[in-house]
Amino acid sequence: MYTHLSWKYWLIGILAIPIGLLLGESNSAELSLGARTLDIKALLSDEQIAGFDRAQRSREFRFPEDHGPHHGFRSEWWYLTGNLEGPKGRRFGYQLTFFRFALHPGKNERDSRWATNHIYMAHFAVTDIVEGRFHYFERLARNAMGLAGAQSSPFRVWLEDWSIRQLKDHSGIWRLEAQEDGMGLKLELRPMKQPVLQGDRGLSRKSAKPGNASYYYSITRIDAHGSLRLGNEEFQVTGQSWMDREWSTSALDPDQVGWDWFALQLDDGMDLMFYQLRRKDGSRDPFSAGSLIDSQERVTPLVATDVRIEVLDRWESLRGGRYPSAWHLVIPGAQLDLTLVPALEDQELALSVRYWEGAVEVSGSHAEQQVKGRGYVELTGYGSADQK
Repeated sequence: MYTHLSWKYWLIGILAIPIGLLLGESNSAELSLGARTLDIKALLSDEQIAGFDRAQRSREFRFPEDHGPHHGFRSEWWYLTGNLEGPKGRRFGYQLTFFRFALHPGKNERDSRWATNHIYMAHFAVTDIVEGRFHYFERLARNAMGLAGAQSSPFRVWLEDWSIRQLKDHSGIWRLEAQEDGMGLKLELRPMKQPVLQGDRGLSRKSAKPGNASYYYSITRIDAHGSLRLGNEEFQVTGQSWMDREWSTSALDPDQVGWDWFALQLDDGMDLMFYQLRRKDGSRDPFSAGSLIDSQERVTPLVATDVRIEVLDRWESLRGGRYPSAWHLVIPGAQLDLTLVPALEDQELALSVRYWEGAVEVSGSHAEQQVKGRGYVELTGYGSADQK
């Protein structure tokens, strides 16, 4: 789930996919651009933005309408992550993410049921913490013939039988479903907090360049319960989820090479989102930002200078690349002092773009009181692009 910056800004480099994948049958992981990993730096340099809408000023957000698609923008994404508990101490993390990429601005002019102007991609991952296993999958499909799409009323985003949708009974409950290769996740999701508008009333600026921004909101605490199937085993699970939602057209600045994104839920009701943009010289970009959301849903915006992050450990990927693998995160102004440790070191997704995204354990203090928590971290720009 960039803010949920991820490669999402420039993954419109999806245009590099062989045309046969876009025009032929959709499929699952084997359609993840074959054995090729997209080069993040090449995607960052993409400038094909003429004709698309831009995120240039704050706007009024409306729900549930804004859960649905924004076709005037080049790309957007729906990000669900969460930590779940099953019987007998079994613990899991999960990610289900949908991306939409426009091939060109405006409507498609071809008169065909197969014609489309949009490509959808989805990632599904499960961390089996007790067994020490990480499972991940990718799908690609066109927005044609009902293979993939998004709608606002009632809210639904899907790629084949992977989906997130709002139930039609007006209960406010969403349903998440994904299954692949002997694994399946079915959850009912009930938002416990209202959407948080990130940045300037939802306008999240990534650099000083006008229009280099996204519209961005988060739902930081979502009650989850349902079932998780792993092979012949099925577990009833409960836990907390997090949703990040962005749409944008612009690329990041060429000097911004990656980011570290943190989404944390503490047991005193505090939630934290912070993304740290990294520059070529290793420094933190001044447009790094985030927010604190307390148990009463009061929001405190965070800028780069509000947050101190020290890397405590590193993990070497067998595919190449060295990732941070434990952190000391301090926000002096909020009396927050936290240590973050991955629930599993290897939570790297080696897909069309290679990145690390996984469940973390949190401990420390808030306002001189001991706290614990869980969350998710995303790390991009650390893996070498020529290996998978």
